[in-house]
Amino acid sequence: MYPQFESILHPETNSFKAEVQRKKEFDFPYHYHPNYELTYILSSDGVRYVGNEFENFRANDLIFLGPNLPHCWKNTNCQNTEASAVVIQWKEDLVGKEWLDTKEFAAVKKLHALSSKGIHFSPKVAISLKDHLLEIADADPFRKLMMLLEILNTLALSNDYDLLCKRDYTNNTNLIDSERINTVYQYVKNNYMQKITLQSIASTVFMSEESFSRFFSKVMKKTFFSFLNEYRINVACKLLIETEQQIAQVCYCSGYETIPFFYRQFKKFKNCSPQFYRSQFKFTGNFSIPTV
Repeated sequence: MYPQFESILHPETNSFKAEVQRKKEFDFPYHYHPNYELTYILSSDGVRYVGNEFENFRANDLIFLGPNLPHCWKNTNCQNTEASAVVIQWKEDLVGKEWLDTKEFAAVKKLHALSSKGIHFSPKVAISLKDHLLEIADADPFRKLMMLLEILNTLALSNDYDLLCKRDYTNNTNLIDSERINTVYQYVKNNYMQKITLQSIASTVFMSEESFSRFFSKVMKKTFFSFLNEYRINVACKLLIETEQQIAQVCYCSGYETIPFFYRQFKKFKNCSPQFYRSQFKFTGNFSIPTV
């Protein structure tokens, strides 16, 4: 989807913004802003969009994003609990224009550079910082700043992470394109269990099939059907983790009409079989599945 610009106002008493957000559901649009952002999910689950990539998320999802990298977290169904997260946002000149060029912050500078692709830290790292992340929102201004620097240093020294945007992504904003892509997203979200044709999806944004295909591939750097299959496989992963449904049930509930095609798509996007994905999650408690 195409992003909207968000203007962030920092409290007058602080050099950055840190807060605990509690909502019925995550409903922020796909957006970007000129600030760095650290987001820790306390509760809720769904799909996380960063750049032109998306993955499932759940509690203990810790993400560090660089400036102007589009993102949003979307709940995929009715939540039994509130959606809550710790969100910290700061400008590049957090403690001065050249603070990242000093020797003391060499590791933190590398971390900031990597954030342009989005950094996903492991649940182990996230949980180790949970108390500090919760405390920072209510700390006094000086302690708040010291805590943020300590958190960034801890993350900078960790190797337990992966980058989210493995393909190059360029944020070229356009209001009309933004509305079209968000319309496509909502249509897929509401109809992924049904058969979706190129004609049906193109008609939702009043475009011909050929024009829509060119438009979607240009904006998202992937074809629409690649996007659709990726979305359905993420739905399947959620069902494999949260239910005891048989693989065939998961296949049909994810929008696939045949089991062989479902297996091929699952292997393509997750590098393993549905059975292996489920068994590995139960063993590790982690979404990260090794390549097989």
